Amino acid sequence: MIGYVTLGTNDLPRAAAFYDALLAEIGAKRMMELDRGIIWGVAADKPSLGILKPFDGNPATVGNGVMVALAVDSREKVARVHKKALELGGKDEGPVGPRGEGFYAGYFRDLDGNKLDVFCMG
Repeated sequence: MIGYVTLGTNDLPRAAAFYDALLAEIGAKRMMELDRGIIWGVAADKPSLGILKPFDGNPATVGNGVMVALAVDSREKVARVHKKALELGGKDEGPVGPRGEGFYAGYFRDLDGNKLDVFCMG
C-alpha cells in the first residue's frame, strides 16, 4: 500500500552520505536524484525512502510521532543496520531486541532527528 515515504533535511549532502551508507546495508541504492533531495529503493516496484528539503522552503522539522520502519529479513540484518546507523552518527532510540511476539526491532534517529526503526518478523 505504501509507495514511498519522505523525510525532511536541512543538510542534503550530510543526509545523503548517512543514507547512502545506511541503506546500502539492506541493498538499497539511489533511484532518483532531484535538486531538493534523493530517493533510495531496492526496486522500482517496491516502496522507497526519500530525503528532501521541504518544498515550501521552510526549515525541515521532525514530526512528533512520525517514524519510518525499514523491513529486513533477519535479526542479523536488524542488528547490522541499527549498528551502522549509530556508527554514522545516528542516536539510539531503543536497542535491538524482541518487541513482543514475533517482532524484532531496533530504533534510531538520523542526523536530522527523524525517527526510524529496522525490524523483521519472526
